[in-house]
Amino acid sequence: MSVTPLAAHSSTQTTPAFRGRIGRDARSGHYAVPRRYRLHLSTACPDGLRIAVAHSLLDLDDVCPATFLPAIPDCPDGGHTALRPLYDASAHRYAGPAHAPVLSDDWSGRIVSTHAPDITRDLARRFGGGRLELYPCGAESEIEAVEQMCALDIEEAAQAAGAAGAGRAERDEALGTLLRSLGVLDRWLDGREYMIRDQITAGDVELWVTLVQLDTVHRHHLDAATIERVADHAALWGYARRLTAHPAFGAHLDLDAIARRHQARCQGLEAAGAAVQILDWATHAAGGSGSR
Repeated sequence: MSVTPLAAHSSTQTTPAFRGRIGRDARSGHYAVPRRYRLHLSTACPDGLRIAVAHSLLDLDDVCPATFLPAIPDCPDGGHTALRPLYDASAHRYAGPAHAPVLSDDWSGRIVSTHAPDITRDLARRFGGGRLELYPCGAESEIEAVEQMCALDIEEAAQAAGAAGAGRAERDEALGTLLRSLGVLDRWLDGREYMIRDQITAGDVELWVTLVQLDTVHRHHLDAATIERVADHAALWGYARRLTAHPAFGAHLDLDAIARRHQARCQGLEAAGAAVQILDWATHAAGGSGSR
């Protein structure tokens, strides 16, 4: 599938503090050795949820253990106290918040990366082995297009459409972008089981987490009529329902944790759409775990 973003937006994400990569051999410094690395995640966070799902799909519990963090960080700056020693060991006089997700090196006690897309790719490429190929050969550009569409034309557009301080024209433009993007995806997924290939790929992980965020977070700031239009994409939400029933997806879906994280961070106004849930995620999820 070739996906072109429907609108040009600037990213609102902050630049990750650490961008180390896991390489193929000892010359890379951080080379692939089972049980050398550890993940630190909160599945209430979309980046943490993406990594957790990919980690389960790749069956890496014994290869790269994961430590799950609370839904709400315990530091005033939004960081986690448990991660502070890793940040302090990795950067002299590091003054920023100790954010998750983190991929750490147990050998050195330092951080390898805090950049979620790099972490997911390295887990898949360096430790995936004969397991599920989340990044099939030749699919990288398609996966990147899905990532961009999800970030800009769904997540960012939904946030802008529900922004209390935005003008009517700005909200309408963002809503148009959101609905067009959902329409493109709905038509593409009509009659398909997965997004790109005949198997689950990283594109499916990306889109599923984006749809979770749309229904559990952004929905609260949209009016009921808008939510009805968002929900009117049967193929897209049927796809989300099927993936939720997969153990690697549903087992990490902690709706209470997502709600608590949203309530702790949100400064917007609740709209009528908050009462109109699109998907009954809990019913379709295979189980519950992750952040508490």
